[in-house]
Amino acid sequence: MKDFLKTLKESYKITDNISISIMDVIILVVVLVIASVILRLIRKLITRNLPYSDKQKFKVVFSYGRWFIYVVIMLITLHTLGVNVTGIFAASAALLIGIGLALQTLFQDIISGVFILIDQTVHVGDIIEIDGKVGRVEEIKLRTTRAVTIDNKVLIIPNHLYLTNTLYNWTQNGTITRDSVSVGVAYGSDVQLVKKLLLQAANSHPDTLSEPETAVVFTDFGDSSLNFKVVFTLNDSFKGQFPRSDIRFEIDRLFREHNISIPFPQRDIHIISKPKE
Repeated sequence: MKDFLKTLKESYKITDNISISIMDVIILVVVLVIASVILRLIRKLITRNLPYSDKQKFKVVFSYGRWFIYVVIMLITLHTLGVNVTGIFAASAALLIGIGLALQTLFQDIISGVFILIDQTVHVGDIIEIDGKVGRVEEIKLRTTRAVTIDNKVLIIPNHLYLTNTLYNWTQNGTITRDSVSVGVAYGSDVQLVKKLLLQAANSHPDTLSEPETAVVFTDFGDSSLNFKVVFTLNDSFKGQFPRSDIRFEIDRLFREHNISIPFPQRDIHIISKPKE
C-alpha cells in the first residue's frame, strides 16, 4: 500500500518548470467533476422559469462559459497542489486581455442577451422603442434582437444597446395603450364646442376603445392659439399612426363645418422711419 501511495505521489517532469503526479491528476479530476455538478445545478436553477427556446439559447452561452470556468479551476487547483503554473497563468492572462479588448462589443452583446433571456424584459411580439426606433420583436438571439418596423423594414438591434439606452416596452403591460392628437384653435373660439368636436372625432374611429374613455386636455394658451390634446385608447399601438391620421382628418372636417379655425403663427411688423432732417 505504501508503495502504491508512493507511486501516486511520485512527480513526473513535463517541462523544466512543470512537474505533476498521478495524485494531482486524480484530485484535479474530482474537483472538475464536483464543479460540473455545481454548474449544472446553477444552470437548471437559472433556466427553470424560461421558455424552452430561451433555455436552449442560454444553454449554448452557458456551455462556452463552463469551459472557461473549467480552465480557471484547473489552473487554480494545480497551483494549490504545488504545481508551478506561473508561466501558464501569465500566458493565459495576456491572451484573455487581448481577446477581451478585441471582442469587447461582442461580449457586451452576448452578456446583454443573457440578461434579456433571464429577466424576460422583452418577449417575441412586444412592441419596443429604443434610440427613437419602434418595432415589433420577431426574434431574440444571443447577440442581436430582430424587430420589424411599421413600414416592414427589418430592424437589427445589438443587445448591448439595452444596457446603454432607455428601452420603452409599449406592450409589457398589455397591448392597450393611450395615444393622443394635439391641435390649436384660434383665440375667441368656443372651447366647449372644441372639446365636444374633439371627443366626437376620436370616438367615431373604429380603432379607439371606449375604456379607458377618451378625454380632452386644454394644454396651454399659446402665442397664436388655444392648444388642446385629445387622448384616446388603442388596442394596437404599433399601427397607431393610421388612427391618428384619420382622427386629424375628422377634426379638420368637423372644425370646417362649425367654423372653428386652426390658426398659423402670425407676427406684426412695425416699421419705424427716421424723420427727415
